[in-house]
Amino acid sequence: MSVPPYTCILWDVDGTIADASAGILPRLIEVFTSFGLPEPDPAALSRWIGPPMFDSFRDLAGLSEDDAHRAVREYRRLAARDGYAASVRIYPGVPEALRAVKEAGIPQATASSKPENQVLAILEHYELIDDFVIVAGALPDAAGLHDGKEAVLRRAVQRLADAGVDVSRPVLIGDRLHDIEGATPLGIPVIFVTWGFGEPGESAGSIAEVATPDELLRLLLPRD
Repeated sequence: MSVPPYTCILWDVDGTIADASAGILPRLIEVFTSFGLPEPDPAALSRWIGPPMFDSFRDLAGLSEDDAHRAVREYRRLAARDGYAASVRIYPGVPEALRAVKEAGIPQATASSKPENQVLAILEHYELIDDFVIVAGALPDAAGLHDGKEAVLRRAVQRLADAGVDVSRPVLIGDRLHDIEGATPLGIPVIFVTWGFGEPGESAGSIAEVATPDELLRLLLPRD
């Protein structure tokens, strides 16, 4: 096997490792109803998965910033009520890919816009937690607003470095444009997976696009 091209691998979660869409729509309907809004279009659900929820309530639902904050708090309450791993499925082939990367000795971390406690709950529920050196997700500020992708990526890389990991050649695995937008200022290349929720054109700026975990592994663990 050739020398791996990356010293550490960062993983998005929603749309890359896990599909939480079955639980998201019912919670969105409850939140929309509480604000007197018509139910969201199920066909447009993919636009809600991946980006920070505050941005989606503001930009997609048209709520004011104050109402978007309230909507996020209500959504998080419903997620806690339902259980963070409820209605979540892991994409086929991803657990095997995570295991292969770990066995190859390449440190892995999550870098998710999903709240960190939810990421932990999902990984623990599906027994994937041991594949990662550290877990990084979105954290709230004093106002309760969770930070964005760039901040999460910066924290993930710093935590890896603090754990003694070589972070000189990281790569992010993601499925949405905001993954690329968050990684670009940090100089982190992105491999775009098409099994998630990205729409046509969102992969622009990535270094590669893959359709299956096997294709991804061929990039992460090239063979002679």
